Amino acid sequence: MNAAAAVRAARVTELAADLIRCDTQNPPGGERPAAEPLCRVLAELGAEVEIFEPEPGRPSILGRIGSGDGPTLLVNGHVDVVPVSEEDWSAPPFGGLVRDGLLYGRGACDMKGGIAAALEGMRACRDAGIVPPANVVFHLVADEETGGRAGTEALVAAGLVHADAAVVPEPSELRVGVAERGSLMVEIVVRGRAGHGSDPAAGHSAVADAARIVSALHLADFGDRAHPLLGTPTANAGTIAGGTAVNIVAAECRLRIDRRVLPGQTRNEALATVTGLIDAAGEFDYDADVLAFAEGSELDPEHPFVAEVRRAADDAPVRGLKLGTDARFLRNRLGIPTVVYGPGSMTVAHTADEYVPVAELTAAARAFARLYAGFRGVATA
Repeated sequence: MNAAAAVRAARVTELAADLIRCDTQNPPGGERPAAEPLCRVLAELGAEVEIFEPEPGRPSILGRIGSGDGPTLLVNGHVDVVPVSEEDWSAPPFGGLVRDGLLYGRGACDMKGGIAAALEGMRACRDAGIVPPANVVFHLVADEETGGRAGTEALVAAGLVHADAAVVPEPSELRVGVAERGSLMVEIVVRGRAGHGSDPAAGHSAVADAARIVSALHLADFGDRAHPLLGTPTANAGTIAGGTAVNIVAAECRLRIDRRVLPGQTRNEALATVTGLIDAAGEFDYDADVLAFAEGSELDPEHPFVAEVRRAADDAPVRGLKLGTDARFLRNRLGIPTVVYGPGSMTVAHTADEYVPVAELTAAARAFARLYAGFRGVATA
């Protein structure tokens, strides 16, 4: 029996459902409920298991299968999920319900389904009697949804990430992700001058200035080159708040902008594009403070590891992702060839009634089984 043929749809679905039933919402952040089922499966596979917990209640589960001196393949997946509003769901968000071939629940596609598929691939290798020729390491991490400070970024900072290649099983619709945008999140504080609401011209409205700034930035053209896989990034004016009363000219207004960036653009470069458009729109008294920055990242689509993953995934095409993943830490900081490949679609991630098709869980598990069975290191041209 080959490894892919040993994949069991019921088993991968059951594991994904078990993980969904672990409430790991972030914020507030608490991935500990997922540690027990993950450690159990890794131990069952004969892995050396370690818990890395840089902050209390924020464990990442590290598992290593194989102890040879050969190459290492890393699977990096996050176990935290975004919060839910239960009243918006037609199914229990932590129920792991299967209905009409779809597995529902928070994290079903983003990305507990991908983790389950990656682990099922290893279970299938074991059942088929196949010992992977490389070491396979699992980093099942905390804190991706709020930036990675207590997760992959902490692992990198601690010097615990070593691999010849890596796969991040985020939802990619079973395509091979090789590029992703980054994000600059900025708070803009606009200052005006208070006055009586009966004579607004006697004051200076920070709300009116903020409205002009929003018009300049939301869906703006920043002059970015079009990326072949990522297109031209955008900006979203996500929140705005200002003024103290309806009959007072607003002295202050705050807005927050999410400016997406292409690979290679730095924090300061991205910030300069934001302030440049604000300054071109008029004379404003404002400050722009960076709340967070995640760089974009990419891997050459012609890289040999991309071809190897595509073969394992039934010649899946390459794609870009408009959002960011922990792949950026592996690509940009460590130079590890990294792809994103997993079941499900980002179009339903973070939504009510999030789901992943059981057929995609199974197909992804088969691709992982083939990859584990055949990976012998990154080929060179």
